[in-house]
Amino acid sequence: MGVMSPLGNDCDKFFDNLLNGRSGIRKLSAKFADQLTADVGGEVDYDAATRFPRPKLALLDRFSQFALEAAAQAIRDAGIELDESLKACTGVFVGTGLGGASTMEAGYEEIFRGGKDRLPPHTVPRTMNNAAAGHISIEYGLRGSSFTYSTACSSSAIAIGEACRAIRHGYLESAIAGGSESLLTLGTIRAWEALRTLAVTDADDPAASCRPFSRDRTGLVLAEGAGMLVLETLDQASRRGARIHAEVIGYGSASDASHLTRPGEEGQVRAIRLALADATASPDEIDYINAHGTGTLAGDAIETSAIKKVFGGHAGRIPVSSTKSMHGHLMGAAGAVEFIASIMAIGRGAVPPTAHLRVPDPECDLDYVPNLGRGGVAVRTVMSNSFAFGGSNAVLIARSFVR
Repeated sequence: MGVMSPLGNDCDKFFDNLLNGRSGIRKLSAKFADQLTADVGGEVDYDAATRFPRPKLALLDRFSQFALEAAAQAIRDAGIELDESLKACTGVFVGTGLGGASTMEAGYEEIFRGGKDRLPPHTVPRTMNNAAAGHISIEYGLRGSSFTYSTACSSSAIAIGEACRAIRHGYLESAIAGGSESLLTLGTIRAWEALRTLAVTDADDPAASCRPFSRDRTGLVLAEGAGMLVLETLDQASRRGARIHAEVIGYGSASDASHLTRPGEEGQVRAIRLALADATASPDEIDYINAHGTGTLAGDAIETSAIKKVFGGHAGRIPVSSTKSMHGHLMGAAGAVEFIASIMAIGRGAVPPTAHLRVPDPECDLDYVPNLGRGGVAVRTVMSNSFAFGGSNAVLIARSFVR
């Protein structure tokens, strides 16, 4: 697994910060921040110039940079040797919401404000949503199927789920799967401000601006980053003696078919039930749920209700947390990064918290692991929820693996 996030650019640092309730949300460093009402975000601390040679960097939007870095981490972590035969049957599945948003906005700036009549020749290759998947394929010579999914906040969860299906049904032996996003641009944030879903900056503590499930929550905080996983068949992993983090056992996806921006409870319920059925797992087998939990008034209450509808009396006994309270909403990369957090909960025997949960909300009455992580927990099976605009819902389930 590999992570680029506002809480660190490797999995261990990322998860350590989560467990300690540290927030990567802060006032935006960009020069345009003073033009915004919502002036906080989850930025990745990263200098691409130290990582890529200048000719290659000219081809890479920031979201592609993140994807390559997270993929490289995941491949190293997997200890996988990509020989020619394996390259032929390894695919790439990437989720993103806006692709090369920073390159696109820079182009608009040059044309409409700068008065230029010509853009850099690499503008299209940098902006296209499938650029990250293409770069990963080229970097490692992977000739299996390459797909890009763009379903807003569920993009990378769907990418992982569909990669697992491709492997399960014999189309591939392995895959690099996950998501990447970098959309902290003036135009993008202004668009989200117009939608009135962004959190009000906490005047006393900007890092606490995102407060999922707390009664005083005011909205979501935009963030950037990437998460990538190496997925492979058990036979292949066993043959090479791989260290297996977990087994992906369930994936469910369903559409609300009701409203473009307001979440629908029934669609979420159906996605959760489909994932449980795919995993052949009963609700009482789930030891931890990483909630979608964006921090919006409607979204958090609806997700709480959906969990209660599926899990019944067991719902109140399951630790449920939203790590978005600390790393923000990574949009197209959210599902992958949060699934990695869920898998790390298995390996560490510890559950990350919902930070900044200050005021109990009667509509949100589950065990949200408030403010600090919970160690010494037997975590065997985990669920990660991703519920998106457009009504696209995806749920992933993983469990610990014992040879």
